[in-house]
Amino acid sequence: MSGESAAVNFSELVNKNKQTLARLQESPRLLLHRRDGEDLVLTTAARAEQDQTVVSAATRMPAAMARREPGSMELLLDILPDAFPWVRFLPEADLHAFAVELVDTMRAADSVGNSASVAQLLIAWQHTAEVYSDPELLAALTRDHGEDYGPAPDPRDVA
Repeated sequence: MSGESAAVNFSELVNKNKQTLARLQESPRLLLHRRDGEDLVLTTAARAEQDQTVVSAATRMPAAMARREPGSMELLLDILPDAFPWVRFLPEADLHAFAVELVDTMRAADSVGNSASVAQLLIAWQHTAEVYSDPELLAALTRDHGEDYGPAPDPRDVA
């Protein structure tokens, strides 16, 4: 059994469904390429449940450690640069805020079975690190422009 996903065109699933679905015996996932939309991933319900169980365990253990062990936050802060090299650009206070927010968000996302908020959190913090990595951009975004441009228009009012 291979760990990599097999890939086929969506039309193969439609036209040769038995042969195409049989490929799930050799591969945990089947990547379905579509011409008119986003690609899809097909897997069995049992494999999807296994994946969710693993993600849930991987989320719950560090969250529990962070709440119970006195030195666990320091350990988390030490290993974050290995997991996310871009955190090296964050100021120390932001690195700590990221660590706390990551653990809390992972725990909350696991409780509802939806990891979208974790992905969004990682993207937002990575963009923050990108700003800190560029001194010119950081200066442009943090300098006082000396004037108030007034209230921002409601984006829903823009036609």
